[in-house]
Amino acid sequence: MHDSDDGNLFREATRDVKPLTVTQPKPAPPKPQPQARFRRADERAVLRESLLPPEDESLLATGEELSFRRPHIAEATLLKLRRGHFVVDAETDLHGLNAADARALLRNFIAESVARRMTCVRVIHGKGRRSGPRGPVLKHMVNQWLQRFDAVLAFGSARAVDGGSGAVYVLLRPAR
Repeated sequence: MHDSDDGNLFREATRDVKPLTVTQPKPAPPKPQPQARFRRADERAVLRESLLPPEDESLLATGEELSFRRPHIAEATLLKLRRGHFVVDAETDLHGLNAADARALLRNFIAESVARRMTCVRVIHGKGRRSGPRGPVLKHMVNQWLQRFDAVLAFGSARAVDGGSGAVYVLLRPAR
């Protein structure tokens, strides 16, 4: 009976004890999704950089570019010309003209530019997209004509912002 005495004593000692009410804990708010700290800034920087032309325009070469230099003109000079490092003093637009008119206009433009002591000019010849299967006729003619002018030291296709393969920068010999 020893066990029943202990049981009685325990019940007597805990008679005024009331059970605790069990409440469900509130669920913790969901944790925010982790984000890279500089992700948005990095994405904006990448987008901004992708819209800029590369420092070396030759990375954009498509095989449609024109390039010429006299033997005494350094390759580095031609590269600077193609990268747009020279100030363009004047420009002429030939595309849409027939060959005879384009040649006359180009000849006069180069002669006048030399007479006015210009160093660098831009000639817009177009890309020949409407020339059909024969390709860019005027562009090829401009390539040949410019090489025949003694006043032309070098020329190369322009940067994309200045017409790309539809225009050339032309480096002229100083007037004598």
